[in-house]
Amino acid sequence: MKLVLNPSFESLRTFVEDIPALFEKEGHTIYKGRNEIKVFEVNGIQINVKRYKVPILINRFVYSFFRKTKASKAYFNALRLIEMGFVTPEPIAYIEEKSGGLLHISYFISIHSPQLKEIREYYWGPLQGNETLFAEFAHFTGALHDKGVYHLDYSPGNVLVGKENGHFVFSLVDINRMKFIPVGIKLGCRNFERMFDNDEVYSFIASEYAVSRGFDKSASIDLVLKFKSAFLKKNARKKRLKSALK
Repeated sequence: MKLVLNPSFESLRTFVEDIPALFEKEGHTIYKGRNEIKVFEVNGIQINVKRYKVPILINRFVYSFFRKTKASKAYFNALRLIEMGFVTPEPIAYIEEKSGGLLHISYFISIHSPQLKEIREYYWGPLQGNETLFAEFAHFTGALHDKGVYHLDYSPGNVLVGKENGHFVFSLVDINRMKFIPVGIKLGCRNFERMFDNDEVYSFIASEYAVSRGFDKSASIDLVLKFKSAFLKKNARKKRLKSALK
């Protein structure tokens, strides 16, 4: 077993080392799908543990010898985001277990953020009454892109929102799929494609995003709406195909 522990959480070493044995029988499940997420309470601290499913055989080989695991990428991406001044649950550790010499199960452990909610709650809008939230979200995204942070899973469930000192605070989760690259207007506008389903909200956000990055407002609005429409059409085609194959 490989275990990498954040030095700031040395006091939790014993708990972290026991996670593979504890995960099945303890903790409170808050998500169970392809992967599973549980919350544990240790010494008054709420801890989020994400267990990644066993990869298919070819990926077990790839993750063992050629590519960083999802757990390790989540851990190091979190450290990097925090160093850059962005908010994400503080990483505690990651664990990689092997079987037959290949990656088997991995875990990403972080501080849990119960006070924040998913931005999904605003998926349908409305714009009226939420202008400040959407403006600050647009500027937050602009700040990410200005620093070369491109979240490949930028979706309503992976951005958490809360309020602090009268301002909205945005926290990124599920960050194992992330690139640190230059982000221009097209790539930046495309990053919003899955976030909402309200053209009025999208136009407002695109305009604020353009202001934050010095882009042309009309061009940004056109691109954001274009990418959103293309994403929805692609998603609808996938659903029709799945339905036809059943």
